[in-house]
Amino acid sequence: MKHKLFTILTAAALLFAVFTAAALPRAEYPRPQFERAQWVNLNGTWSYTFDFNKSGAQKGYTNSKGFDGKITVPFCPESKLSGVAYTDFIENMWYQRTLDIPADWAGKKILLHFGAVDYIAEIYLDGQLVTRHTGGTSSFEVDLTNFVQAGKSHNLVVYVIDELRNGQQTGGKQSTALRSAGCSYTRTTGIWQTVWMEPVAPQGLKLAQIQADLDQQQFVVRPLFYNESGNTLRVIVKDGDKKVALKEAPAANSTVLVLPVKKPKLWSPETPHLYTLVLQVVDPKGNLLDEVSSYAGMRKVHVAGNRFYLNNKPYYQRLVLDQGFYPEGIWTAPTDEALKNDILLSKEAGFNGARLHQKVFEERFHYWADKLGYLTWGESSSWCMNTEDELACRNFISEWTEIIQRDRNHPSIVAWTPFNETWGSDNTVYPRLIRDLYATTKAIDPTRPVNDASGDDHVITDLGTVHTYMQDGEKLKEQLTLKPGVEPYRNSKAKFCSYAGQPYLVDEFGGIKWVPENRRTSQEAGWGYGEGPKTLEEFYTRLESQVDAILSRDHIDGYCYTQLTDVEQEQNGIYLYDRTPKFDMKRIKAIFSKTRK
Repeated sequence: MKHKLFTILTAAALLFAVFTAAALPRAEYPRPQFERAQWVNLNGTWSYTFDFNKSGAQKGYTNSKGFDGKITVPFCPESKLSGVAYTDFIENMWYQRTLDIPADWAGKKILLHFGAVDYIAEIYLDGQLVTRHTGGTSSFEVDLTNFVQAGKSHNLVVYVIDELRNGQQTGGKQSTALRSAGCSYTRTTGIWQTVWMEPVAPQGLKLAQIQADLDQQQFVVRPLFYNESGNTLRVIVKDGDKKVALKEAPAANSTVLVLPVKKPKLWSPETPHLYTLVLQVVDPKGNLLDEVSSYAGMRKVHVAGNRFYLNNKPYYQRLVLDQGFYPEGIWTAPTDEALKNDILLSKEAGFNGARLHQKVFEERFHYWADKLGYLTWGESSSWCMNTEDELACRNFISEWTEIIQRDRNHPSIVAWTPFNETWGSDNTVYPRLIRDLYATTKAIDPTRPVNDASGDDHVITDLGTVHTYMQDGEKLKEQLTLKPGVEPYRNSKAKFCSYAGQPYLVDEFGGIKWVPENRRTSQEAGWGYGEGPKTLEEFYTRLESQVDAILSRDHIDGYCYTQLTDVEQEQNGIYLYDRTPKFDMKRIKAIFSKTRK
């Protein structure tokens, strides 16, 4: 009854959010770790046209004042929420809208932000090319200052190129066939995260890396400015309304601010405490030029021997695979509440975190993970790219770099996973790519372990990860048994490197197909791992036997169950695709809450 009430209340909240945000979809501030008070949300109705013949530029589309079609941004044209719902391949398309620049933005840098555009985006203002961005899941900003005037209206055109099948770009679980099949699903093209605009002082903050140093009980802030002009950076740390630290230093890119926090309150899934940080740029006369609100968690993750540590204590990760697909929005959550709800559903099922699979989740998801106490592994959408193609590798490195820079301040993210199941790679370009990515990731963020390739094909990694969909619990236990002088179970035994004693995690298992009896009209067309159980009781027995098998092996330091929800034809979720439960959640939670003895 408690779960039914929770589901009803959650559904009501989601419905309320849909209605209240109808005029402006996804109206919430998109970047909660770097928030300014003044901004304009550009979601809503844009004009658009597809360009199947790739002749739009020759037809003058860069100067278009409006195309025939209407689309609701930030939802992709394949989605129902976009109002378009066109699901065949779209390799080229154009967007258009008017930009009204507020008059009081005079004298400021005017920045246009895109949460994500899949895959290449060319940005035009009044027919003039402003910039070109490559990377379907990374956020980017466009400096419009020299192209617009405060108090004036300007014409914005966005040209999108999304050639998913060329092997030179990431696509994740987007299907390279006409229709969804197996574990590949409906595609996402073009704008799929919030578009917004803000004014910033010319000497304002561009970004700030906020690093928790638990061992020395301090936060370390490394700022980057648009212009270094002899100003002062002031950083204030608050615990609720109480100021616990304050530091001032020159507003220079070489500045490092250290802010001690006495008796810090730690962040963990059990106690997700967050400190508020306020960053201010002040001129020599004491005038406030720029102010950014942020937050941070005092927490530490590291690996030592074959164990993963959270806050200097061994921590067993009970993760679920979350692919972040939604029936109406595909890659884009219909509401902010839907992002929060997915985390609540996962915790209700007994998991303490998720492996975010083959998709870079929007920043609002990480915000809710930080707030609610939920471990995550950040992963790229690496499928669809050819890891032996040098241009594809070049594209990947730049996109991955932007991903790490955007998300490294989130305490909930505890590992980076550039790739998944790269089993078709050979010993030419791929090993060099992995070594470069490992070094790049560590240079940008040295505070987290790197899982170079989930499901093995490891080259250089801090975590030893494997996938197994052995359905029989006893056979799974035997498969995972550690034998003296022999490497533990691997998917790609010693292909590029030997197991070196890192924390060993089964970061995909289960995938048990189950369709409730009242939904079995399409069961034969669905998909899951192995032969599905015949009865609900057989499902529970199989699931518990698999979890028990993993927990019985002391060298295994965590797991990830496939998966949180069904996705289109893949029917192995703990929840249905619409987020309603399939099972007795008390029984499910009892199984996934088990701990290693």
